[in-house]
Amino acid sequence: MTPADLLAATLRRAPAAPLLTSYDDLGGGRVELSAATLANWVAKTANLLQDEFDVTRGSTVAVALPVHWQTAAVLLGVWSCGATVLDTAAEDDGRLDDADVVLAAQDRLPPLEEQDLPELLGLSLHPLGMGMTGYTGPARDFALEVRGHGDAFTPWQRPDPAAPGLLLGGLELTLGGLVDTARELAGRLGLVEGDRVLADDRTAAETGPVTWLLAPLAAGASIVLARSPDPSLLPGRAAAERVTATLGRTIDGIRELGRPA
Repeated sequence: MTPADLLAATLRRAPAAPLLTSYDDLGGGRVELSAATLANWVAKTANLLQDEFDVTRGSTVAVALPVHWQTAAVLLGVWSCGATVLDTAAEDDGRLDDADVVLAAQDRLPPLEEQDLPELLGLSLHPLGMGMTGYTGPARDFALEVRGHGDAFTPWQRPDPAAPGLLLGGLELTLGGLVDTARELAGRLGLVEGDRVLADDRTAAETGPVTWLLAPLAAGASIVLARSPDPSLLPGRAAAERVTATLGRTIDGIRELGRPA
């Protein structure tokens, strides 16, 4: 089993239910993606990577992105191709020359443009997924490139659970190992099916994508991401979103993952 299978299971179980909701108190706005909508973004991303950059089993894709709903689509898109994610979200760009393709936030593009990178895609991280503005460098705009690709994805090679899936600092996990770790972590945190988990971007970045993305998927839970959250707004949002658990935040009346109820 691979991360793409976790999304496929969610899509079969509850295609129209909210799966990933994102609040951005810095850029403004609220975005809600059902399993069907996220799967559509993932398919388009995987088709872009496979058709334009020949990403498949054995490829490495560097992801220099913060915690964001588009980052979820990119990660799952890479794993759908059966490729390896080189996660550089922690501002460490030292291994990017090992990657076949680099996807980076717009504000991280200038130093990357000075490196001899094979392929570079930039993301605006606009709340609604719009393209970059005010950018004149050589990176291709992810938002513009991805739109023309198909809503269904078939990999050239079936992803191999034993193939490398994630390189994050000193951590290396296979595609199957990502799923096993996510399931184990979901149990350790106390995640259950139907949970709606609120996580702020700082905690999510510190714990990594297995925690904020794959563990909820493995448990059958949904995610509410809070980017640069205003603490005073969190209790009201938690109530409005019917949050049942939090990651890295304490909100009265809601259990905090990893702690007794």
